[in-house]
Amino acid sequence: MTTSSPAALWTPPARVRGILAVVAGRDERAPVYERFGRRLSADGYTVAVFEADADAAAQWLAGVDDVPVVLIGSDTGAAAVLRVLSQGASPDGAIVAGTPVDIDGVAQPADAERTACPVHLGVLGTAEARTSAVAVEQVPAAADLAAIAVPVLAFHGSADTVSPFAEAGALLSAVPDIELIETVDGLHDALNDQSHRSVAASIVLWLERLRSGDVHAPVVRLAAGVPAA
Repeated sequence: MTTSSPAALWTPPARVRGILAVVAGRDERAPVYERFGRRLSADGYTVAVFEADADAAAQWLAGVDDVPVVLIGSDTGAAAVLRVLSQGASPDGAIVAGTPVDIDGVAQPADAERTACPVHLGVLGTAEARTSAVAVEQVPAAADLAAIAVPVLAFHGSADTVSPFAEAGALLSAVPDIELIETVDGLHDALNDQSHRSVAASIVLWLERLRSGDVHAPVVRLAAGVPAA
């Protein structure tokens, strides 16, 4: 991999089960994803963070063929990930969170609109986690989303006022292979909101399905019934 290095990297303590490249959202720097990166790396996945550069993230993953590789984007990072996928980037899968519906003329979200998690609010309040505003992009048109050829897992908060759930769901429905998970009463930063543990667990389950060769085949499931004693 010869492109620019990630801004942060967390590696598993033992065997690598997959490689994840995270594209940060608007005004975010890598420390925003430290908790997320450490948690997923503890489950065997290398996690790299790229600051507003989905092209570099996709190129960094290119050529890896011994383990699954996945692009992840949050907020405008989700829009950028969907754009590179629609242009032919071919990781094994992608994860998007807090996909923006329309950012034209929209102000930066207030921290209280982004998360109700006190720890994450503390992170957002540090200078190290934030950067100056950068150019952002819209989610591709439905016709372009329809060209995405990899499975996509999406998370979105049911109480997201930055990007309302129903509108985001309608937008994402153009992706041919989409699995949408609603974070109940969740806000915009779905990867780092109050349900961050459950979101991370859902990601690991999806990654394990992806590793199996059929992302739609369950690895674990509810039993139909309990056998009689």
